Amino acid sequence: MSEEPVSRLDTVELYRTGAAAKIVLNRPDRMNAWSTGMAADLLSVLGDLASDDSVRAVMLTGAGRAFCTGADLKDAVTADGATMDTDRILIDWYHPIVTAIREMPKPVISAVNGPAAGAGVSLALSADLVVAKESAYFLLAFVNIGLLPDAGSSLFIPARIGFARFAEMAMLGERLPAPKAADIGLINSSWPDDEFEKNAEALLTRLSNGPTRSYAGTKRELNHWMYSGMAEQLALEAQLQGEVARSQDCAEGIAAFTEKRPPRFTGH
Repeated sequence: MSEEPVSRLDTVELYRTGAAAKIVLNRPDRMNAWSTGMAADLLSVLGDLASDDSVRAVMLTGAGRAFCTGADLKDAVTADGATMDTDRILIDWYHPIVTAIREMPKPVISAVNGPAAGAGVSLALSADLVVAKESAYFLLAFVNIGLLPDAGSSLFIPARIGFARFAEMAMLGERLPAPKAADIGLINSSWPDDEFEKNAEALLTRLSNGPTRSYAGTKRELNHWMYSGMAEQLALEAQLQGEVARSQDCAEGIAAFTEKRPPRFTGH
């Protein structure tokens, strides 16, 4: 992979070698938390790569210690500080990104270099192949602030590992270490940290040299069978998240997170 990015936006860098492209989320000081600015940059890069026939495989990873730790709460809380403008953000920014990845007519790899939490899990799992460092983990943290899974996680996770595992991840809000994620089929592989970058880039090179139209056809088959209801499910997630984000429990969850204390939920 090229040492210098061929494109550098405020929050996203793009590297190229031959037919292979690597997208790096670049907000390491915020652990690559998903802001509207990063969403705009990422959506722009994905659109360019999707229409560029010289690109035959894409890898998405993060700079620094994390892959993506979900929504940046500083970006999501409304001006009054009381609620989260979740439904608008989901519809305007998150949904177009996961849809672009699923509909891109070439393979996409998520190389999870560190924690993937909240919407970061959805972003990772929207790819075709998902690999991770052994030290990485996956966390549906929504429940911990009184919210529910969104950005496609209620579609992507059950499709990969079923009802029981998704309910456990969503309702208990506990970390799932990458090796266990690989064992249960949530991701494809978990590699030792010191071998991760080499193995991920070798996989990217292999796909970039492969039969691109075959890969695109496989994606269409998977999308038709597994994700034909994606638009409807994403709309439901946004609707439900918008309702829950205006609840007393969500306000308490955000306050507790900000104040670094356990939340006191009441069910309202």
